[in-house]
Amino acid sequence: MAEAKLPEILKLLKDSVKVAGKKVKLVDEKILRENISDLIFQGVFGDEATKAEARWLIWEIAQELGIRPASIHELYMARGRGEAPLNFTVPAMNLRMLAYDSARAVFRAAKKIEAGAFIFEIARSEIGYTDQRPSEYVSSLLAAAIKEGYRGPVFIQGDHFQASAKKFKADPDGEIKAIKELIEEAVAVGFYNIDIDTSTLVDISKSNLDEQQKLNYELTAEFTRFIRQIQPAGVTISVGGEIGEVGERNSTEEDLEAFMNGFNRLKGEVVGVSKLSIQTGTHHGGVVLPDGTLAQVAIDFDVLRRLGELARKKYGLGGVVQHGASTLPDSAFHKFVEVKSCEVHLATAFQNLIIEHEAVPESLRQEMYEWLKVNAASERKPSDTEAQFLYKARKKAVGPFKKHFWTLPEDNLRAIGESLEKQFSFLFDQLNIKGTREVIDRFVKAPEIHHSEPQAIKSGQKESVEGLSD
Repeated sequence: MAEAKLPEILKLLKDSVKVAGKKVKLVDEKILRENISDLIFQGVFGDEATKAEARWLIWEIAQELGIRPASIHELYMARGRGEAPLNFTVPAMNLRMLAYDSARAVFRAAKKIEAGAFIFEIARSEIGYTDQRPSEYVSSLLAAAIKEGYRGPVFIQGDHFQASAKKFKADPDGEIKAIKELIEEAVAVGFYNIDIDTSTLVDISKSNLDEQQKLNYELTAEFTRFIRQIQPAGVTISVGGEIGEVGERNSTEEDLEAFMNGFNRLKGEVVGVSKLSIQTGTHHGGVVLPDGTLAQVAIDFDVLRRLGELARKKYGLGGVVQHGASTLPDSAFHKFVEVKSCEVHLATAFQNLIIEHEAVPESLRQEMYEWLKVNAASERKPSDTEAQFLYKARKKAVGPFKKHFWTLPEDNLRAIGESLEKQFSFLFDQLNIKGTREVIDRFVKAPEIHHSEPQAIKSGQKESVEGLSD
């Protein structure tokens, strides 16, 4: 620990917290909550030593307050056994922009309805283009919970820890190593839910279903065994598999059985997956029309119903997961509950709300778009209109413009936060997670885990995310 940095950082909290050796003691929670925003800002934008100290302090304060990263595995397995209700669908939210302010809005919406069954997540691709390594993302979420007075388990998930088919073909060992390194980095800082996605390697040209899914289930089993080796004591990380790449053909019962039978043969004695992601007709980010608006999505809810029932009854899983759903019409979300979907992933709509919000100066928006025209020009297809190109590419400006958004005037950030809270409240109502804090408390145990010292900052690690899903 760089002791010289700690006194400076503690000054930000105005004596609301004391540190003796490696033990953090809360002195005044009210003052802490008033000043935690300054601490997380340093945790995101300070120098490397300051970032490390600030993130360590946020983690330890959260542990002291009972705000603890947790695995949702036991709840999902209870659903598979018929011991937990199936009348709600867990939202998994990718916070690409303004992670701290967005998470604050989530916690406010959740507290109002005693909700506990919700997940924060970030994909391998998003970690790259949003410039948010796992430790930064966790720190933003925990700081938001501290700010809003939230207590209890916080579910943080690696979404689409995905194999690039292109990279795997060129260097399979290198791609496997890269995914394991990302898993190890994420688990070390509190990601206790990991979605493995090697569905990119499914080969539907094979005549045999087992052969089609073989590489997918072999690698999912390998990554699951790896996760079990590194998970913290007292935590059974929730591992998800994926049988159909989003945007491709819809999944079938036969696909699910081929994957699960092969996976169960190879996983060994370790605890297996708790859920499976399937394809039902959606696309990540939606299908963009020439004027920049989104085409109506034709999602097959019956696929979710049928495959979810099979996953629970035959394999004891929590159910199946829907990806790429945030751009669906509002009238669709209640249907996930009706067909007993286990989990639904939501991302692009929150990004859209922030970028298009009236509280964002038009000059900033245009600066982003001009940056994209230069720096993302290679992503523009010959058939794209400018509106299509900018809509599809603008997520790539999130990282380079992160500080621009974090430093918007307080009133602007408040207005954006209020709009986000309204959207989260709507989704939580449609997905029926009101009162789920009780079922979380019944099945989920979040152990107290301390970090003896700040961890090395892994910012600056860049990799190509071309072709990876969000």
